[in-house]
Amino acid sequence: MLITDARKVALTSYSAWANYLGLVSLIAPELIYLIWGIDTNPRAWWSMGVFLILAGTVGRFISQPGSSWAWRAVKVAVAAAVLLVWAASAFAMGDRPAKREFAPVSAGIAPDSAFLGVGVPYVGKWEGLRLDAYLDRIASPPVWTVCYGETKGITGGMSFSKQQCDDMLARELLSYRSRLHVVFTGDTKALRLPVNRDVAYTSLAYNAGVSAISKSTAVRRLNAGDIVGGCEAIGWWNKAGGRVIRGLVNRRTEDVALCMVGVAS
Repeated sequence: MLITDARKVALTSYSAWANYLGLVSLIAPELIYLIWGIDTNPRAWWSMGVFLILAGTVGRFISQPGSSWAWRAVKVAVAAAVLLVWAASAFAMGDRPAKREFAPVSAGIAPDSAFLGVGVPYVGKWEGLRLDAYLDRIASPPVWTVCYGETKGITGGMSFSKQQCDDMLARELLSYRSRLHVVFTGDTKALRLPVNRDVAYTSLAYNAGVSAISKSTAVRRLNAGDIVGGCEAIGWWNKAGGRVIRGLVNRRTEDVALCMVGVAS
């Protein structure tokens, strides 16, 4: 049963507004990306959202009758101090790391053979190898799939050797790489894209789509010369269906490590 002044509480209670703002914080990164195509640090938003919801819940106890105004004031002050400290730490998590010096690399883009020598085993490890065609029922609609996720021209009953699968993946990776390179600046391709970093960005595009990654903070930062910041932003792509997925967290962690090869500590 609702309290008699439910409307007033919903509109004026600080604990209610803390919960509203907490929910907004949890969906804010998705809305920002949907509307403006900008991906922000989800850890900062999540931290703020969870704290606001917890603060709102605790607030219901703070505002209960039966205690003196002085005691209530002390509890409100403590809660406000905790909120400020947590908020400061949450926003600090979203700050870009300072730029660092990085080891010189060979000018220009590496040959396809060098790229594939790293890319095929690296991406193949994460995609998983299936030599016999199977019906991927997670896809909508279900689709026949084989090798490292190949679906083009695949039907039930098909089988391939590992070498054939590696060749398919190699063709796909070169295609993704070529399309992603269009959005990199000349300086990025000449000075900031050694083989390992090239593979890390291509792996991300292969997993999440060239269109999405082309507009990502990871690409913008790299083009601006912020190598560390760009690598860090690769790690933000750890969600599927709006949820953080442990497998993607692990994959992105390794993507970031690969991207950082050659960066001075």
